[in-house]
Amino acid sequence: MFMNQEVKELWGEELSLIKNETLRAQTAKTWELALNRSVLKPHDLNTIPFTLLAGADMKVSFMAHKRSVVHIARDCGEQINKFYGNDLPVDMDVLIAGAILADVGKLLEYELDANGKSIQGSYGKYLRHPFSGVSLAEECGVCPAVCHIIATHAGEGNMVKRTTEAYIVHHADFMTFEPFKDRLKV
Repeated sequence: MFMNQEVKELWGEELSLIKNETLRAQTAKTWELALNRSVLKPHDLNTIPFTLLAGADMKVSFMAHKRSVVHIARDCGEQINKFYGNDLPVDMDVLIAGAILADVGKLLEYELDANGKSIQGSYGKYLRHPFSGVSLAEECGVCPAVCHIIATHAGEGNMVKRTTEAYIVHHADFMTFEPFKDRLKV
């Protein structure tokens, strides 16, 4: 499978977890499309904070957060399959692709100011990343089950029923975000 070198450097290990070659290629293509349309470059993703809601002291990069979400979601999905089996089956390819793509729309939502600080751009003021992420993914042929995860991983998803895979990604994302802003510091 051909994969853009920038996408391979960002996501090679995580993309290799997707067994379905078509879904893996569509997931990589979505990231390639987002990078082509974004002012952000791959090196920016390894330096900018993973959220615009963080204070100036945020040290966790966008990619560190994204990779952790993928691996936490994968581990959770494996444990659910182990303990619940056919009673609560998790499609691991859908889960991993959804975790990789959940924040792909942020590449359109973010801009860099004159000092290189990430800020919400004009596009992001109108459309949050779950919406733009679904649009990018659909353009690349990503299946509805994965697009559902992208659409429902953030607060917007609280208005609809989530699949098991979408619940996992939602919670993996928020359990690695909320403590940065709401934890009790002792």
